[in-house]
Amino acid sequence: MSMSSKIHFHYLAPPFMLLSRKKLKDFLAQLLADEGQAAEDINVIFCTDEYLLKVNQDYLKHDNYTDVITFQHSGVGMAVIADIYISVERVRENAASYKATFTHELHRVLFHGFLHLCGYKDKAKFAARLMRDKEDFYLSRYFVSRGISIRD
Repeated sequence: MSMSSKIHFHYLAPPFMLLSRKKLKDFLAQLLADEGQAAEDINVIFCTDEYLLKVNQDYLKHDNYTDVITFQHSGVGMAVIADIYISVERVRENAASYKATFTHELHRVLFHGFLHLCGYKDKAKFAARLMRDKEDFYLSRYFVSRGISIRD
């Protein structure tokens, strides 16, 4: 069984176009491998703002909207078992705010969630900068290596 077959996409929000899902899953599995991790069972749940707000309130005791929440269920040194929740509405809003395309912002948030699984944090200023640099690195690898401009 390939590593990418251990990554699953679920849609709790209105459907949207996610091109080349198999290639994206392969890339996400390679991102994990490049960072010294392996996938066991990773669910990416695309949801609404309200759904993710409820997850944020119930499990993290935070009362604010966010674009991504990552829950890692496996221990250190084990293959990754996780759930990554992504608010499609928040991604659309952020894309407009940052003058990015929906596709570019969605991939940034997706890579962000996977980088959390690799141990990257984003609360402290230095950690947030490192996380952003890693996001940019993987975005450029994913899009440029496929001959797609991140401005598309």
